[in-house]
Amino acid sequence: MELHWENGFEIRVALERDTAVISANREGLLSLAGILTTLANGLPGDHVHLDRFNALNDDSAALIIEKIDRNMDW
Repeated sequence: MELHWENGFEIRVALERDTAVISANREGLLSLAGILTTLANGLPGDHVHLDRFNALNDDSAALIIEKIDRNMDW
């Protein structure tokens, strides 16, 4: 899966109690929108790992975004 990152993107994921907070600049939000679009057009099980080593700010929590089957039972 090929992902596109906007130049100058900044993305941070913070865990505050039981809430994940994603903060991003314009370029980061556009990059995330592209990731979501790519996953939406993919297959169930396709996923992206984001962490401080490949995309997120150094003080970020890791984030995995995964496409599931629409009939998945929670």
